[in-house]
Amino acid sequence: MALFNKLNTPVFLKEVSDTTQYINRLKELQDRATGKVKDDIAREINLANYGEIGEKNIAFELKNSGMPMYIIHDLRLEFEELSAQIDYVVVTRKLVFLIECKNLFGNIDVDNQGNFVRKYSWNGRTIKEGVYSPITQNQRHLDVLKQMKRADKKNAITKMLLDKHFGDFHKSIVVLANPKTVLNVKYAKRDVKDKIIRGDQLIQYIKDALKKSKELTNSDTEMEEWAQRLLALHIPNQTDYAKKFEDLIDRVTNDSEKEAVIEKNGGFHD
Repeated sequence: MALFNKLNTPVFLKEVSDTTQYINRLKELQDRATGKVKDDIAREINLANYGEIGEKNIAFELKNSGMPMYIIHDLRLEFEELSAQIDYVVVTRKLVFLIECKNLFGNIDVDNQGNFVRKYSWNGRTIKEGVYSPITQNQRHLDVLKQMKRADKKNAITKMLLDKHFGDFHKSIVVLANPKTVLNVKYAKRDVKDKIIRGDQLIQYIKDALKKSKELTNSDTEMEEWAQRLLALHIPNQTDYAKKFEDLIDRVTNDSEKEAVIEKNGGFHD
């Protein structure tokens, strides 16, 4: 009952992520790299730094919300052949919010098909590249979580109820964490526009969603149990995303050593 609820501040059940470790790994490889590989790693570090800053901006908003909630940062799910890495899961007394954080820089255009295109400058060049739709990405996260919950249901009736009401309790939000991001959604469809918000709008968005929700209010204990069940689904990520750069460095190093041997032998090799 609400009468016995005492929690009035946000609580992080998991605050760390893999991003910082990834950046440190890239910096180590950058020291070994040369030429184009070194430049590619520098660009990757720059992008990763932007992502980390964006996640910290969202954490700041959540920490200063003054709202009772449980927060899980960087929740990774696996189910059969599916996987999902969710930037933030926010569990409130009524709803669960899955937040996809994008600290996009440059100009972002969204067309009437929902395609995202980013333009930015790098080393005096203008880079134009497609960006995987964060809306589609977060919907996939929701689908993975739904499939995991559905697999736990024992009979057809409980599965049917989950299918019917899952969307009532779980909400997807795409948050643009960089206040300097220029977003052009002039030609985007309405349902796309409604699913993207700025970082400084996040808390008000959550408050409005809770106010509109007709779901029953859980107690502090029930809210924490809900969050702990989600946290228990977390699977640590074992993928080494920096390995592709390490392989390139090793390849370049081996080629250089071979060329040195050939040159030493007067241009001939065995």
